[in-house]
Amino acid sequence: MKKPARSPSPSPSMSFVPSLEVSGLAYAYPDGHQALFGVDLTVERGERVALLGPNGAGKTTLVLHLNGILTAGAGTVSVAGLRVEQRNLKEIRRKVGIVFQDPDDQLFMPTVREDVAFGPAAAGVRGEELERTVRRALERVGMADYADRPPHHLSFGQRRRVAVATVLAMEPEILVLDEPSSNLDPASRRELADILRSLNVTVLMVTHDLPYAAELCPRSVILSEGVIAADAPTGELLADEELMRRHRLELPFGFDPTARPTRNQGAH
Repeated sequence: MKKPARSPSPSPSMSFVPSLEVSGLAYAYPDGHQALFGVDLTVERGERVALLGPNGAGKTTLVLHLNGILTAGAGTVSVAGLRVEQRNLKEIRRKVGIVFQDPDDQLFMPTVREDVAFGPAAAGVRGEELERTVRRALERVGMADYADRPPHHLSFGQRRRVAVATVLAMEPEILVLDEPSSNLDPASRRELADILRSLNVTVLMVTHDLPYAAELCPRSVILSEGVIAADAPTGELLADEELMRRHRLELPFGFDPTARPTRNQGAH
């Protein structure tokens, strides 16, 4: 097979370049704590993958390598074929959109419109094109009617959707969500799930919410003690009681992972 093209222009061969390739990634913090011990992970374009694991497993450390906040470890990380290294960081940070657990860490402008426009404007988008970019991002999360509202007047669930829009406005290669369902009421949780299912973007979802992982992500990866301990279809992985117990993952009482669709995420 020919090597996939690296050009950003659309071509059939681009679809063969994974959204994310992590190879042999190891990292120790300056205090000597070793957080990652050689992580290998490939996420194909359009996949939705849940990153599971107990606290202290290395999930945050892995995520911080995806957009170059941490870079000093061994191994390599590539996003859409582009190595995460100093000379590529500006482009990498456009390609990797991270939605933080607390939307207030992401929303700081007087209005929703200004928050969503901030990233594209900083990248040089202006005028009508900027307006279209903002409206399209807000429409994708069902928040177009709230463009002139101050973010702090919105509900928590609405703020989280706006935070997703701020990232989508940059047209990322991969959307990284940190505990997206945390602190959401049931209706907001369902609304966000519907939005995430509708997006034509690669998703890596870091979560302790195992039913949400089962609902949204056909594939799950367990990171435990700095290594990939399991990588399988979500339903199979969650149904493995011994594996779950070994890595301190617990399903809610009465939840049956085998009853959940893991392939057809739009099924009802």
